[in-house]
Formats: sequence, structure tokens, C-alpha cells
Amino acid sequence: MLARIPKGCRRAHHALNARRIHATALRRREAFDPNNVERAQDDVDVCIVGGGPAGISAAIRLKQLEQEKGKELRVVVLEKGGEAGSHILSGAVIEPRALNELLPDWQSRDGHPLTQPAGESSMRWFTERWSVPIPHPPQMANHGNYIVSLSRVTAWLASIAEELGVEIYPGFAGAGLVYGDGGVLGVRTNEVGLDREFRMKDSFEPGMEFRAKVTLLAEGCHGSLSKEAIRRFGLREGRDPQTYGMGVKEVWRVDPSKHRPGEIVHTMGWPLDWKTYGGGWVYHMDEELVSLGLVVGLDYANPYLSPYRELQRMKHHPYFRDLLSGATRIAYGGRTLNEGGLQSVPKLHFPGGALIGCSAGFVNVAKIKGTHNAMKSGMLAAEAAFDAIHAPEADADTPTDMSAYETKFRDSWIYSDLHEVRNLRPSFHTPLGVWGGVAYSGVDSLLLKGRTPWTFRNTSGLGDAARTRRASECTPIAYPPFEAPLSTDLLTSLALTGTNHAEDQPVHLRVRRYTQQDGVAGEEPSVEAEEAFTEDTAVRREHVRVNVGEYAGLLGRACPAQVYEYVDDEASQGSDGEGWGGKKLVINSQNCIHCKLCDIKVPTQDITWTVPEGGGGPKYTVT
Repeated sequence: MLARIPKGCRRAHHALNARRIHATALRRREAFDPNNVERAQDDVDVCIVGGGPAGISAAIRLKQLEQEKGKELRVVVLEKGGEAGSHILSGAVIEPRALNELLPDWQSRDGHPLTQPAGESSMRWFTERWSVPIPHPPQMANHGNYIVSLSRVTAWLASIAEELGVEIYPGFAGAGLVYGDGGVLGVRTNEVGLDREFRMKDSFEPGMEFRAKVTLLAEGCHGSLSKEAIRRFGLREGRDPQTYGMGVKEVWRVDPSKHRPGEIVHTMGWPLDWKTYGGGWVYHMDEELVSLGLVVGLDYANPYLSPYRELQRMKHHPYFRDLLSGATRIAYGGRTLNEGGLQSVPKLHFPGGALIGCSAGFVNVAKIKGTHNAMKSGMLAAEAAFDAIHAPEADADTPTDMSAYETKFRDSWIYSDLHEVRNLRPSFHTPLGVWGGVAYSGVDSLLLKGRTPWTFRNTSGLGDAARTRRASECTPIAYPPFEAPLSTDLLTSLALTGTNHAEDQPVHLRVRRYTQQDGVAGEEPSVEAEEAFTEDTAVRREHVRVNVGEYAGLLGRACPAQVYEYVDDEASQGSDGEGWGGKKLVINSQNCIHCKLCDIKVPTQDITWTVPEGGGGPKYTVT
């Protein structure tokens, strides 16, 4: 553990020593009792959960303000990935607006990874055999933008943050919020060294508590702590439910004769049907690399749909066959993304902290971009946090008031960026499906530009899971066989993610029904409610009954990492077993790439994604 701590961070070093000393005493016990654990505590000014673009931008801005104002701040970033950038996946074409504000001299800095300026942009409508050019909305113009690996950009930003004095702790997973006085007082990391039965191994170490004046949640789309904060403090009250997309991506090294550096192509139509929202992309990066992928709206109805198989089928199109002839695939990955837009942005602050980046949901769907807004939100939250911490009325015993961040957001270009396109994504929820959405989006983008007195609502008040239809109402999808190396089975692709988890650890994907044990605003939660949870076989049996019996085992197809399998089970046909109808659920949690699809899309809404041991998961490097 000590190897993860940057040099000079003495307080964290001593805290971890305390954590280890106490762990030695705890190993004498056979079972782990979360209600009887003394955790090492480390006091910081700002604790940021998540080392992505939003979190790192917030950390950099805080340290810049420290230098400008001459007031010292201790800023800690907890990153569950093995290193900064290893859990980051995006298309990605980024708009450098926020980067220009954060680091005006970035282009003169050695080693910056924004080396491929965006070139020609186009959009094409695909049928199974043909493709035709179609107009793209003005928001998709990419002059002045850059095609990047966002994982590389994040790692580069993290190095700048560390130079400024930010303490970045990779391999530290934020497992819970620390509550008190009606607000959030910090973050608890998870235990390491537990086996699958929650027994302490020789390597056991209890989690730590990072007590902070301000806690910023920058976990990305559908983060577990963000989800907890939204529920506990009622942050979605009066807002639309969030709607999501599932992005699956590959990176190929192509024949030099077919490489067109800077070219950007977006696709609509096939392989998706006319009722399913989504589209593909092809970005020609530098180094003869091409990023390609497919986003499928998770409000899709047919439980037989597989985002992964749709991507593999898309590559069978003549356009992709030609592009990828003689090419080598070097990376694969997947991640959910927010698509709800302005209507689905929750209240951004709570006592003691705030939501930033994709934890809040600032993706501009029309632009197919969110990094610029994520970074800017981190900068705004940093400014609000700095002022609040140093305000004359600041009270060390009271959760910090972060309401100024909400005001800054509404006065910022993030708000105007999202307001202009607020009706585009919801317009696809009409009886005309994709055709109606395309028609309205064209009129709004080219003529109205968001200047309308109306605002469409997202999913008629329903979440994405509730829009799934039963298998009996849908037609099974016959996907073509794989044609390696053009298209491959899922486990072959998964090997390209570098994903690894210690297999002998508690399963972090939990089948449970939501109860009030997690508490509500103003109440103190039961200690470590998540860890104390024990799976009920009746809950798993009901999960199998509904998800297999009514939805044909949706997760077995929807998950882009083959985590969920409904396998034959003849041993537990009785009422006491966890199987149903000759099937039972097997969770291959070691495969998980942390995309969060299961938590969002499962029709029964009984799967909770929690953090595994820090340092596990994918190891993205060019995504």
C-alpha cells in the first residue's frame, strides 16, 4: 500500500501505518465485522473521488487558487484505478475550451497528448449494404477540436496536478460517504484483503476515512457514491430521471494507405433498428490508429439486443470491411454515458460537497461531447469550494455550504451549452421513433437553436430499465457469426481491456432489493450498511424468475464483459434454492470493466454496483 503514496505525503503515510497496525490486531478474528472497526483517519481540505477529467481539473484549479491567494489547501484525489487514466474511456473528440481556460499554455508544454487536430467531419446513414452522406447538425462541427485518447489526456493532467502539490492516490476506492451534522464530512475507502465470504485474509487492511471540509464526487457516469448522495439528499427531486447510453469501443492500427489523420465520421441507422436510439463513430487518430465504436441508448425496448454484438455486426458493413482490411485491433472497452441533458441534471450540491463531471451528467448529446463541460464543472466547483472554505463564516464543525457552485453553473457556458440542445435527445421518444427524432433535431439545430418556449421531458418520467419490454412482446435478434479478426467473441475482446480483479474477494455486484437501510437526509446511516448486507437466496431466485422468465436473461446479452450468465441449474429447484425454472445466476465479477450498465438496465432494478478492491478493473491506455 505504501508504494501508492507520493513522496512527501507524510500525513497519509502515517495514516496508512495506523491502518496497518490496526489491521494486525483484526486478523485474529475469523470474520469481518464492519460495525466494530477502527479506521485510520486523515484530515484534508478537499477530497475528490475520481481521477478523471473533472476531478483532476478541480484539483488543478484548487492549487492554482492556492498560489494566487496565498492560502494553503490540502487536496487529495482518490482514484479506484491502478493509475490515473486506467479507467477512462471515451470516443473521443474534445473541445479544448475548458483546457484553454485551465492551462492557457498547454500547447507549449512538453508531452501533451493533444497532437491530432480534428479535420474533415461528416455524417452517414447506413443500411446493411450501403451508406449515404447526410447533413450533420452545426453543433457537430469540429474545427479547432482534437481527436484524443482520453485515458492519455487524463494521465497527462494528473502529472500536472501532482507537480502542483495535489496528492493522487491510485488504487484507493471510495466505498462510502462519512456523514455527520446533516451532511457529508468525507469519504471512506473500502477494506482490502477480505475473501468472498467477508473473512479476513492475512493481507487484510481496513479502509481509511478521509475527513474533508469539501467532498467532490467525480466518479463519472452513475457513480456509486454519487447515486448514494442523490438518493440521500433528494438531489433529483423536480428533475427528470437520467437516461443513458452504452458505448462500446475498439481501437485499430490500420494500413497506412487507409489512414486519414483527423477525419471524423458519425453514423446513424443500421445496425440498429428504427426504434432504437444510437449511432456509430470512426475517428482517425494519430500514429495510424482509428477509434471506432457504437453508442446504444439504454432506453431500448428489445431484451434480445446486445450492444457488443451490434458493434461486431456493424463491422461487417462494406465500409468497415474495407477500412479494417489488414488492420490490427489493439484495444476494446465499454462505458455508459449520460444522455439526459439539462432536464436530468440533478441539484448539484449537498451539505459538505458537490457533484461534478459525469456524476452530474453534462454530456452535450448533439455535440457527442462532454469532456469540456466536465472539466469546466470541476473548475467551477473548485472556485466555490475555495471561497467557502476560506469564508469568514466557515465553521469547522458544520458541513460546508457549496450552494455557490450551483449559481456558478447556471451563469456558466455549460448551462448555455446544454440549454440550446435540451430538446434533441427527448425528441426521439415519439411514436415516430428515430425518424421523428431526426426530423425534429434537424429543425431545432438548424433553425430554432433551442430558442423554444417548450422543454421536452425525458422518458415520460420513466428510467431506462422501465422502458424494456418483455421478451414475449419482442422478436429475437439473429446476429451473424463472428469472422475473426474482423469480429470476435466477447472474451477475446475482453482480453484487450487488461481487466483484472482478485478473484478471492467479495463480489462487488450485489443482488438486493433497495431498503431504507441507506438512510435519508438528516439521518445517520447504519454503519457500513453496504458491507453488512448479506445476499438473500429468495432475492436471487426472484431475480432469475423475472429476468429469465420475462426478459429472456437480458443481462447475459447486454453486459459488455460477460459478467452475467444464466446457467443450467438442476440442484436448486426447491423453494429454498436460488435458481428458478432450471436456471440460476452466475456473476463473473472478475470480468467487470466498471461500465455500470447492469445497475442501470436490469429490469428488476435489484443489482447494486459497488466498488471492488482498489486497483482492480480495466487498464485502459489508448482509449
